[in-house]
Amino acid sequence: MKSDSKIYVAGHRGLVGSAIMRRLVTGGYANTVTRAHSELDLTDQSAVEAFFTSERPAYVFLAAAKVGGIHANNTYRADFIYQNLMIESNIIHASYRHGVKKLVFLGSSCIYPKHAPQPMKEEHLLTGLLEPTNEPYAIAKIAGIKLCDAYNRQHGTNFMSVMPTNLYGLRDNYDLQNSHVLPALIRKMHEAKVQDAGEVVVWGSGAPKREFLYSEDMADACVFLMEKFDAADVGEFVNIGTGKEITIRELAELVAEIVGFRGKLVFDTSRPDGTPRKLLDVSRLQALGWQPRTGFHEGIAMAYADFLKNHAGAA
Repeated sequence: MKSDSKIYVAGHRGLVGSAIMRRLVTGGYANTVTRAHSELDLTDQSAVEAFFTSERPAYVFLAAAKVGGIHANNTYRADFIYQNLMIESNIIHASYRHGVKKLVFLGSSCIYPKHAPQPMKEEHLLTGLLEPTNEPYAIAKIAGIKLCDAYNRQHGTNFMSVMPTNLYGLRDNYDLQNSHVLPALIRKMHEAKVQDAGEVVVWGSGAPKREFLYSEDMADACVFLMEKFDAADVGEFVNIGTGKEITIRELAELVAEIVGFRGKLVFDTSRPDGTPRKLLDVSRLQALGWQPRTGFHEGIAMAYADFLKNHAGAA
C-alpha cells in the first residue's frame, strides 16, 4: 500500500475496524473510505455494488460482521449466519469485480472444531464438529475463508483471511446480553463496585480456557500483513493471537482486581461453558515476523479506562 492508496475499511465503527482505522492513521495512510450502516447496508448486494462502482477502493479490510457472545450466538442463530454470509459474499464479490488489489478478511477462532487439538493449527479446520452454540456464526466465517480461497484460485485475486483469537479493547460492546465474556465482566465488576454489591455472578464453571488479544495489536497485525505479504505467503488463512491462555475464573479474578471489585465471585454452572479450550497456534504468524505488543494486564486496564470514559454512564 502507498500513503495515498484508497483503502476501504468495512466495519470501521466496530472494535476491530476502529482499531484498523487508528493504525492506518498512525501509518500515514490518508485516503481511507468508510460508510456507516445507515449509509450502506452491506447485506444489500446492489448497494454494495454501487458503492464499489463509485469509490473504487484499491485495498479492503473486511472487518464488518454481526458478532456477539454465547447468548447472542445461540439466540439469534439465523441472524448470525444470514447477515455474515451476505456481508462477506457481497464485499468479496464486489472486490473481485472492481479489481481490488488486496483484501484482508477477518474471521474468528470459533471456526475450529469444538474438540480440536490444542493449540489449534490452521490445518485443523474442518476436522471435527463445531461448538453447537455458535455453529451458524462459525459456518459463515468458514464460508468467508473458502470464498477468498476460491476467488484466488479461480480468478487470481489476492484475498487473505486472518483468524483472530478472542478480542477486546477500545470501543468494545458492553451489552450484558450480547457482549463477549471480557467486556461483560468489566461491566459487571464496575457496576457491582459502584453499587457496593457483595457478589458478581459469572456464567459457567470458570474452567474453560481462553486466549485474548488487544484490538490494537490485532489491527497492527492486519496492516502488517497487508503491507508486506500476499495471500500466497500466508496460505488459506493465518491465526492471529498471543499463544497464551487463561481460565475464565482467572480472568474474572484479574478483571475484579483491575476494576477494584472486592466482593465474591459466584460461578453459575447452569449456564453454558462453550468450547473447553480455544488456544491458537501462532507459529505461522511468528515466522512471518509479527508479535503482539500489549500485555494482558495493561490491555484490560486500558479497556477499563475506555469503558469509564465512553460507556459507564450509559451502561
